[in-house]
Amino acid sequence: MKFCSNCASTVNLSIPEGDTLPRHVCENCGAIHYQNPKIVAGCIPMWEDRVLLCKRAIEPRFGKWTLPAGFMENGETVAQAAVRETIEEARAKVVGLELYGLFNITHVNQVYIMFLGDLVAPSFAAGHESLEVRLFTENEIPWDELAFPVIHRTLDLFIKDRRLGSFGNHMFDIEPMKR
Repeated sequence: MKFCSNCASTVNLSIPEGDTLPRHVCENCGAIHYQNPKIVAGCIPMWEDRVLLCKRAIEPRFGKWTLPAGFMENGETVAQAAVRETIEEARAKVVGLELYGLFNITHVNQVYIMFLGDLVAPSFAAGHESLEVRLFTENEIPWDELAFPVIHRTLDLFIKDRRLGSFGNHMFDIEPMKR
């Protein structure tokens, strides 16, 4: 990539602040051009009867709660991406990942692939994309403060499955948020 798709200025390959990989960054408008697959990998980190949620420190949906999840990077598996995102956003380590759900979000050209995972320990902290990280029981989940419909759907399915005592695999299409 040589030119910015926003303003047509020259781009340079550099590592933006808070990132770990080189990206094409516009010299004029500062736009960062990511070249990632449109696959979002995430995890439901569990500790006993609680799940770990992160309060977003970035847009979109700044200040809203979410599960650790993010775009896959080239050269990693979906499970590796889910583990990495959990470390980056919650400074938490998960093991025993099991595929839980695939959610098509066609209006933003994304596919979420979510895993179940066990926290190695109840040790976590806010990463650079999180304002706060916390364990929640089922009754404490801030349903009205969840960042995205896919997170709401994932947690709803998780709670229903846990009550049944069996976690299945799920696949759903997620519709745009109602404002």
